[in-house]
Amino acid sequence: MKDQNSLLSIRKATQFDIQAIQDIAYKTWPSAYKEILTEKALNYMLSFFYSAEALQQQMNEGQQFFIAALNNTAIGFGAVSRYDETTFKLNKLYVLPGVQKTGAGKELMNYAVDLAKSQGAKSFILNVNRFNPAKFFYEKRGFHILKEEDVDLGNGIVQEDYVMGIEVVNYQY
Repeated sequence: MKDQNSLLSIRKATQFDIQAIQDIAYKTWPSAYKEILTEKALNYMLSFFYSAEALQQQMNEGQQFFIAALNNTAIGFGAVSRYDETTFKLNKLYVLPGVQKTGAGKELMNYAVDLAKSQGAKSFILNVNRFNPAKFFYEKRGFHILKEEDVDLGNGIVQEDYVMGIEVVNYQY
């Protein structure tokens, strides 16, 4: 982090962090997606992905969540899961708007890749909305577009994503 008086830490999340994850998501998504999603789509997707029940289910199904804390206050989170025998997937990575561009996102990403590597991953993939400037954040880390993918979430909502990937040995810290 740029402020040397601040202490950034990354730790594994548990079910006791669900409220913090929800708080960050509900503060981050409107800023991140206001130019991309309709209000209806935004509200539907937040409920779909971030209700307490949905988060608990994601944890139960193997998503490994982690929290970025600045001076012991949660400011961001991420989640990864095994995609196949040698590939892990970044499912989520969000940092509160007020602390973006401070290095927290990069540290969350580094943690995600290290976590995947420690569990035998050779490659790492993620989905990013095709209109999301975060695509450039991933490209700086060495990710490249593998394909376009449209994901129907129901209720007339379709995610228009790029699937991006990298061999973990090529990841740029």
